[in-house]
Amino acid sequence: MAAPRASLHLVAPVRNGSTLGIRGMSTVAPEGNQRKGGLLLQFLADRFYDVEALRDYLFRKQMSKVHQKNRSFTYIKEQYGPYVAGAYFVLKQGGAVKFRGKEWIRSNGRGHSTLEFLHFQAVPVEAVDASDCAINYQGLDNLLALKELQSLSLQRCPHVDDWCLSRLYQLADSLQELSLAGCPQISERGLACLHHLQNLRRLDISDLPAVSNPGLTQILVEEMLPNCEVLGTDWAQGLKSGLEEQSRDTASPMPV
Repeated sequence: MAAPRASLHLVAPVRNGSTLGIRGMSTVAPEGNQRKGGLLLQFLADRFYDVEALRDYLFRKQMSKVHQKNRSFTYIKEQYGPYVAGAYFVLKQGGAVKFRGKEWIRSNGRGHSTLEFLHFQAVPVEAVDASDCAINYQGLDNLLALKELQSLSLQRCPHVDDWCLSRLYQLADSLQELSLAGCPQISERGLACLHHLQNLRRLDISDLPAVSNPGLTQILVEEMLPNCEVLGTDWAQGLKSGLEEQSRDTASPMPV
């Protein structure tokens, strides 16, 4: 006959008026849970404006950083001239520059590069690759001083907008190649400002999300700059082909 089992009673020790659960974790009665939940909701409600303030602070801090990156290097311009100052600005942004008759000079992504270009005070800058840089309206001052600039790439620059394009007329005498591909703030209004750049031979306006009708916009830009090769979307090319085919069909005589 089996021995009777001893009854086992789990009794949690009491400490400071509250029970202890597994591994000493205190357990709270249902009323305590509700009370804590209410306190948490009240805490969030009281501190929600702090979240908005934090978001505003982070945004202002980011804009302040962009503003700092786009300052003019007056001291360098006075000491070494506009070519070196413009190159220094682009390299600090993480871009690349090419002086006339020289090889491309690129930064390492942290704004550091060789200082050899400090000796090129009398050598014009003929090409700038500022792709993915934080250049804005203010920072263009450093580029517009490069009066012999022939090629400028502003691909995927998040702060380049229509107002920036309205300033590029100052490079009209020299600029031959311009890339605006992937700039999120450029619209049809900004592209209309490029009619001053009649010396352009190549313009890339592909992947502009703020442009509502890329195909029609490309056709209008080509009419505005007849001597320029305008690169856009494949859909724009298809639209052009369709219009040309429709024009040929209209001009062809009706079969008898």
